[in-house]
Amino acid sequence: MIVRQEVFDTYWYFAAKRQDIFFKRRRNAPQPRTDDPILREYKFCNVYRSADRVSQYLIRNVIYPDRAYSADDTIFRIILFKIFNKIETRKFLENELGDITLASYDFELFHTLLEKSLQSGSAIYTSAYMSCANKAYGFDKKHQNHLKLIEQMFFTDHIPQKIAACKAFEELYSIFISYPLLGQFMAYQLATDINYSEVVDFNEHSFCKAGPGAERGIKKCFADTKGKSNEYVIERMYDNQEKEFERLGLEFQDLWGRALQFIDCQGLFCETDKYSRAAFPELKSNRKRIKAHFQPNKNSIDYFFPPKWGINEKINQDFIIS
Repeated sequence: MIVRQEVFDTYWYFAAKRQDIFFKRRRNAPQPRTDDPILREYKFCNVYRSADRVSQYLIRNVIYPDRAYSADDTIFRIILFKIFNKIETRKFLENELGDITLASYDFELFHTLLEKSLQSGSAIYTSAYMSCANKAYGFDKKHQNHLKLIEQMFFTDHIPQKIAACKAFEELYSIFISYPLLGQFMAYQLATDINYSEVVDFNEHSFCKAGPGAERGIKKCFADTKGKSNEYVIERMYDNQEKEFERLGLEFQDLWGRALQFIDCQGLFCETDKYSRAAFPELKSNRKRIKAHFQPNKNSIDYFFPPKWGINEKINQDFIIS
């Protein structure tokens, strides 16, 4: 494969610098937390997907709340949350319904509540990525079609049983990609989030799928991949992470002993694409600018990760970010 060396090196530079900001923020270091003008001006996701604010809410409040849920309820809670991927929407539904379980689902009730939220002027979907919006189930409203998708999954196809029968991560992905309204990116995201739970426990670096942002990043990092798939490229980044940081003399602080996983390497290509819009504007793509500017968020995060990773006990809980 032929790399564009400066952009390829930026992938690793970004990972090290963005992770440094993560730990400085956690230690309540004063602003500015970086001397990089692009990182200071624009908003970028965390290097580790699981450390982002929405993923942290999902892990702590949806998958591993204070009370235990059945496997069916856990899967339902994850899918319902991820379809909208918006903390405010989840909180609104909980305020209206109380505990959210599979038994609480009713199409008309959920539709009415989401309409109520929309009419109040609230967005019910994330702006972080685009979700499919065709009328797969015959409704004009996007959320109605998504609610019918959930209904099909649980009440017609009994998706928890299908998930329980999976023998590999790729099989889990294959379940989700078979449904309307779920493209490759969303199917991979859902499979990853289910794998955060105790319902399944698949090797995280046994399968990956590049999203649109990652595809753009790969095209900027590589002048020619010599016919190799985007997934092959992501796998090689995972394999070579320690060597590349060492080659560039970069000190990379991992996630309390957890190396970058496939999902993180995939996401880093997306963030490199964003960073390159400012750093290398001569590299053309269908995205020309970085839309979101950095705004400090004063809401603290008490970091918590899937217990099966074995890193929660390594986190110094006295370090609360501001």
